[in-house]
Amino acid sequence: MNAEAPVRSEGDHWLTVVRHRFRDWRGNRPFWAGLLIVFGGFPIAYFPYADLRLGNVTLAMATTAGAGSLIIGVLLMTLGFTLWFQQNMRVFAGVASILLGLVSLPVSNLGGFFIGFLFSLLGGALALSWAPGKPAEADGSDEADGSDEPKEGAVVDKGDALADGPYLAVPGPRGTETTYATETTAHADGGRNSAG
Repeated sequence: MNAEAPVRSEGDHWLTVVRHRFRDWRGNRPFWAGLLIVFGGFPIAYFPYADLRLGNVTLAMATTAGAGSLIIGVLLMTLGFTLWFQQNMRVFAGVASILLGLVSLPVSNLGGFFIGFLFSLLGGALALSWAPGKPAEADGSDEADGSDEPKEGAVVDKGDALADGPYLAVPGPRGTETTYATETTAHADGGRNSAG
């Protein structure tokens, strides 16, 4: 059991339980990258088909590349949802969303007036930089047994190993070194004999 996991009792409100489950789900995937890419797809697909009415005047942003804008917008939204449900596709989805965002500049009204372009680029960069977390070991950690010594075969941080030495951050001799002064160490010490 994870010591940092929140303890849920029977009296927890269902909204609290849903919020905790959503937070756990969100933490195991590039959620924010997918959300930004989905948000980037909306203005790219919407603006070529939208019209603005000001009294009797209708302003339309429709261009000859309206179908291209729709395709780019739908593809970006699909890539955003792919990041949520297929985390192993994050590199492909990140690169594809960056490329589609760049293609949307000339095709779709300057990338949805730069809104969709910026969201898709930022989301693609977040998708490329996201890395899955390492799962916690099921058998427990070193702190669980109460000892300060690492287990057999465990990776020890060099800073932690040096902090236990007699001169904080000065390591002692390694297994292949000797503690007596040789001619080489005497020259490195400036001619002083450190052993005697």
